[in-house]
Amino acid sequence: MDPRQLRILRELGELGSVSAVAEALLVTPSAISQQLRLLQRSIPVPLTERAGRRVVLTDAGQALAAAAVEVETALARARHSVADFAERPDGTVSLAAFHSAAAAFFPLLLRGLAGPDAPRLALADEDVTQDRFPLLTRDYDLVLAHRLDHAPPWPRTVTASTLLREPLDVALPADHPLAARRRLYPRDVADQPWITVHDGFPLMATIEAIAAAAGRRLDLVHRVNEFAVVAEAVAAGGGLALMPRWTTRPHPALVLRPLAGVHAHRHIDALHRPERAARRAVRTVLAELHRAAATIRGRDAAPGDR
Repeated sequence: MDPRQLRILRELGELGSVSAVAEALLVTPSAISQQLRLLQRSIPVPLTERAGRRVVLTDAGQALAAAAVEVETALARARHSVADFAERPDGTVSLAAFHSAAAAFFPLLLRGLAGPDAPRLALADEDVTQDRFPLLTRDYDLVLAHRLDHAPPWPRTVTASTLLREPLDVALPADHPLAARRRLYPRDVADQPWITVHDGFPLMATIEAIAAAAGRRLDLVHRVNEFAVVAEAVAAGGGLALMPRWTTRPHPALVLRPLAGVHAHRHIDALHRPERAARRAVRTVLAELHRAAATIRGRDAAPGDR
């Protein structure tokens, strides 16, 4: 049974004629008659009968019309429940982020959304290959994902807003001979050992671009995704590495130098399925993410000072 058909039956019982129902519902009488015929097909006893030139309800029709009132009441309650859920300011919002974004954004979110009517956060770390970030939007309200500056856009199945366009710098020990330079080029770093991420993660494309610009393959000696571990390995002399300028913590034994001659930026984007933004709590968290991004950008120091 279609709720619209039940409503027509209910209106027929109250208004007394097909034409009156059609006028009330702003449709044609033939459309009303068609819906009544469709409803009748699913009911084993007659719902209507002729009374002169009018169509009226039988006893079974009157019983079903009374039940239709309960159906409409339940549907109205359901609609109001959904509306209340969508507009709750303190609803739970699940958010996943890759490691360096989690370290930078999660503390700012937890402090910025600490009020009594603020959304309740459910935070998780998800370190996945670039093609799997959109899939995470099935499980989380919001997903912080990264892609390189020149990478293809995210699929249309998700909504994306850019929080940061972050430079990628070369990290090297403070006492390294190249640390004295203010800017590095691919030819300067191509003969050095490198610490980089696993295949399939966005930074690998920049590593490949450095090799292409220098005209030689790089010596990739270590594969580590976690930047805190990378920083320690670089400080210990394990090799050079690409590191994000804003979302990794400064290390006292490292310096960062900007890399010229290749595209060395990454986007940090907030991804979500379009319907998730219907919730007020999700929109609040998304706005707080943009405020946090402005704070992170504001920490920018010249790479030579780090």
